[in-house]
Amino acid sequence: MRLSFTKMHGAGNDFIVFDHPAGMPLPSAAQWRALADRHRGIGFDQAIVFEPARSPDTVAFYRIFNADGGEVEQCGNGARCAVRLLQLQGRAAGDGEVALGSVAGTVRGRIVAGGTISVNMGPPQLDPAALPFIAPAEAMSYPIDIEGHGYEIGAVSMGNPHAVLRVTDVESAPVEAIGRALQQHPRFPKRVNVGFMQILEAGRIRLRVYERGVGETLACGTGICAAVVVGRVQGLLATDVEVHVPGGQLGVHWDGGDAPVWLSGPAAVAFTGQIDIE
Repeated sequence: MRLSFTKMHGAGNDFIVFDHPAGMPLPSAAQWRALADRHRGIGFDQAIVFEPARSPDTVAFYRIFNADGGEVEQCGNGARCAVRLLQLQGRAAGDGEVALGSVAGTVRGRIVAGGTISVNMGPPQLDPAALPFIAPAEAMSYPIDIEGHGYEIGAVSMGNPHAVLRVTDVESAPVEAIGRALQQHPRFPKRVNVGFMQILEAGRIRLRVYERGVGETLACGTGICAAVVVGRVQGLLATDVEVHVPGGQLGVHWDGGDAPVWLSGPAAVAFTGQIDIE
């Protein structure tokens, strides 16, 4: 089976993006893992698969597969790359607006000045059951035991589950150890993405994210949104926040409450290619 793909990235968070031809089976979990291998395959954090639109107000439906072969609900940088590719293919509206269907619902994107891609990620869901996260009631933060040590986390769904920890220095944060432990924590039945947030000022943070099924990535769009939401709910961040991640800088705008979260930043094509899948 030969697969034609476009390799893209948003602030270093990288993807393969392709249309799913009718009648062609999707790669198996083992094949996704082989494709994601950075030494023997293409290498990517996630794969974005376009399928025919399932509603008349959308251009396409997209599905997301992690490097470990598991399908996930949402991906902010993946959505931005999808919008950018549809624009390059001439499938966006004349005003640069694009609506896409996904497992997590409709995502609307737009191309703004300088080629920046903004996507409406919808309102955050703070009810623990939405992640799901086992907690007695919704709260600004939750105590949690991780391998015998007590921590405080924020918890939010951006279409996929996120836990956010505040740290004093993101560079020295134990991202691998705590990220791996929280992913397997019994209070997160479907696992969780883990963000480590250092607040520099009300409009600027530094962030590292350990992604479910991937490990630490250079940027995680939904993780960026989740960190800002948690910081806003806790009264620590402004409406507009610059988020500095290892792969670059992105921006988040959230008015609070039931307002949608907007994620903005670069999305670029690295190369196109074909690969035979065995």
